[in-house]
Amino acid sequence: MTNSELTVILASDNPLIPEWYDILWSVVVLVVIGIFFWKFVMPIYNRVMDERTEKIEGGIARAEEAQAKAQEAYEQYTAQLAEARLEAGRIREDAHEQGRQIIEEMKGKAQEESDRIIASGQNQLQAQRQQIVAELRDDIGRTAVELSEKIVGESLADDVKRAGTVDRFLTELDELNADRAGR
Repeated sequence: MTNSELTVILASDNPLIPEWYDILWSVVVLVVIGIFFWKFVMPIYNRVMDERTEKIEGGIARAEEAQAKAQEAYEQYTAQLAEARLEAGRIREDAHEQGRQIIEEMKGKAQEESDRIIASGQNQLQAQRQQIVAELRDDIGRTAVELSEKIVGESLADDVKRAGTVDRFLTELDELNADRAGR
């Protein structure tokens, strides 16, 4: 193949190689579309992307702020919970102490009441004893007078004589009991 044949083949209608005017118009259209895209579409695209970036960054900042507030609220809640637990412990301890005081007061009152009842019982017992002693003295006095009347053979009906005799007899009896107790 010679040079001329090669140029003929190259100049022939090769469907893979477009004509020069098609290439020129394609470049012109591409440049116009590129300029249009660069002047009008890219600024809008950049603005939308900036807004979206700003929204995302603002959302992240708001999320971080919300997380910080949540952490602060959690710490505050934890502190309040700890304080409430301490307060509950103090209240529980105070209640135990009050319970112990109430029990001590009740024991003291019960002891006082018991002492009062014992003292009252002893007073009643002493009063009954004195009453029984008085009754026994009267009975012993009458018995002594009756025995004396039988022994002496005369009536000791006179109250003054009887009282003197009974008192003397009881005094001697008390002295005799005191001597026996002293031994």
